[in-house]
Amino acid sequence: MKVNSISGITCYVEDLARATEFYEAIGFRRGKEQPDRVTFYVNWFFVTLVAQDRTKGSTKSAGLFLYVKVDDIEDVHKAVLSKGLKPAGEPKRQPSGNREFVLPDPDGYNLVFFEKK
Repeated sequence: MKVNSISGITCYVEDLARATEFYEAIGFRRGKEQPDRVTFYVNWFFVTLVAQDRTKGSTKSAGLFLYVKVDDIEDVHKAVLSKGLKPAGEPKRQPSGNREFVLPDPDGYNLVFFEKK
């Protein structure tokens, strides 16, 4: 078995409008929309946000980290702060050599912005 690539993820969200505003603020491109979902893109990778069906209980997962490669981690960190968003910390060098910081989205999913060494 060979895995070729990862195409995208689906995240169940509590407030679709709030989540949509967040993903637009960090520069994801809005794609297909339906009343209960919105899909965003970065290049070919998609993130589909689905309004959580509260009648069926919680369907979102814990511990999801979505890695987003950037060219300049300091510029991205400053831009995130300028938009009033709250990253979990400053960019830090990781054992891999990459520099990264985590930005939780409104539903607790973690976006990890990273700059390759």
